[in-house]
Amino acid sequence: MRIASEHILVGLGPAAARVEASTALAEVRDAIRTVVWPPGATNFTIHPQSGKRGGEGNGVVPIREAFVKNAVDKGWDSERPFPVTAPREKSDLGPIDVSKLFGADLVAAEWETGNVSSSHRTVNKLFLGLVEGVLSAGIWIVPTRQLARYLTDRIGNLEEVRRYFDLWRRIPIVDGLLLVIGVEQDAESLDVPRIRKGTDGRAKG
Repeated sequence: MRIASEHILVGLGPAAARVEASTALAEVRDAIRTVVWPPGATNFTIHPQSGKRGGEGNGVVPIREAFVKNAVDKGWDSERPFPVTAPREKSDLGPIDVSKLFGADLVAAEWETGNVSSSHRTVNKLFLGLVEGVLSAGIWIVPTRQLARYLTDRIGNLEEVRRYFDLWRRIPIVDGLLLVIGVEQDAESLDVPRIRKGTDGRAKG
């Protein structure tokens, strides 16, 4: 899979510097780039069918699962409870897709699989982790419109949320990193199968 763009919403203070100096971002980028389709391929080729009609288009959960597998292979934890030290009433925020400690710095990465409301919840969750000091860095991975048009209808996409970037950058974080990574397909072909919902997504190697 191809990384189309990266956008820093927050990148301030010692924690951000430590994370950027670690292997955290390199490992996330590599876990993205080694998501492939179909299984056994060397890149990510999407079946170019719109997901606007029922039973058509491509599923998103198998893509996320392939990324998670790649990250776990690099020593990341999956489904860590979030926030890590939060009171019980915040447990409905759900677990972190993947996370890893780099020294004392906890880095979290979330892969978007829902609609734009889900996108806002994910960004809010990562910002909350930075505000409360339980995360040193949050990484949000979201499809570009170029990819999203072939996925489940109404999945959140980069272009849909970019209008909020300036607003999010005004959140007063003084120490931490929040990075948005836009991803898209390497190629398109009607000769590859559609990605169905379930666990048929596979990572290379």
